[in-house]
Amino acid sequence: MAGETRLVLDVDTGTDDAVAIMLAALHPSLDLVGVSTASGNVPLANATENTLRVLDHIDRSEIPVYPGAAAPLARTDLPVPRAVRDQVGDIHPPLLELPPSRSTPRTTLAAIYLIERFRAARESGEPLVLVATAPLTNLALALKVDPEFGANIGRLVIMGGGHEAANVTASAEFNFWADPEAASVVLGSDIQDVTLVPLDATHRALVSLDDCRRLRELGTPAAVATAAMMETRIRAYDASQPMEQAGTAPLHDALCVAHLVNESVIACRPYHVEVETVGPLTVGRSIVDTHHRSGKQPNAKVAFDADPRQFVSLLLETFANQPTG
Repeated sequence: MAGETRLVLDVDTGTDDAVAIMLAALHPSLDLVGVSTASGNVPLANATENTLRVLDHIDRSEIPVYPGAAAPLARTDLPVPRAVRDQVGDIHPPLLELPPSRSTPRTTLAAIYLIERFRAARESGEPLVLVATAPLTNLALALKVDPEFGANIGRLVIMGGGHEAANVTASAEFNFWADPEAASVVLGSDIQDVTLVPLDATHRALVSLDDCRRLRELGTPAAVATAAMMETRIRAYDASQPMEQAGTAPLHDALCVAHLVNESVIACRPYHVEVETVGPLTVGRSIVDTHHRSGKQPNAKVAFDADPRQFVSLLLETFANQPTG
């Protein structure tokens, strides 16, 4: 399937990654050329199996999947807080409720795949976007192994961090908290075009139960699967971390992919961003220098707002027209 924007996804496939994969694989202006997986929402083996299940479910099994990091870059001492342990089974079941995968993952490790794929893209002049919606371990490993990896990435979109919002501790968003050293390495690298989509933006692009009904009524495999996953997410969010509007939940990772189709779905401004790796109360916190106190140049375009109507409309339009056969 040819598309205008070619991309690679780096995921830890739970429910929101699953929708991001379907959107990237099915939108006619996108061409998903590969997926790498890491531990995060679920362990690596589950993330890989879930990714394969999603691609099989929408008849895009030809898209290759590369398993990657099974643990953080450096940490062995980040226990999952009880609140997260209680929620993970609801927001991200260990295995998605889709048929077991028919396809199999590739044997090349994710970091090596990323190095080789983006080197080839740069050498050929092929525009290729990397969208990272997992802890950034695979990217950090690639940066450590290949000094040219950062320069080979033409554009990077990250789902991670939060300025005023947090979800795993009082200070941190899950992806950055799960591997703060990796997030620090990536944001401190020489990657030139970085868009950061934190919780501040994803909590603005909420999906409602009414949206789920509209998705389910479309009847396509992608739409029905998305409705079921979102209904699960909404129940979990209402119970454990309710949004401003009851009966809604964010769909963090898919918002990053939607931005590739319609840049106006999020609103960004350039800032310098760093990640805390030391403070016991703030480990994993993203520090966005909104008042330019550090004197450092911006290293990311940071999204603080999003348009839920455009976002949901994009999901509906894409999944309504899912190719069959």
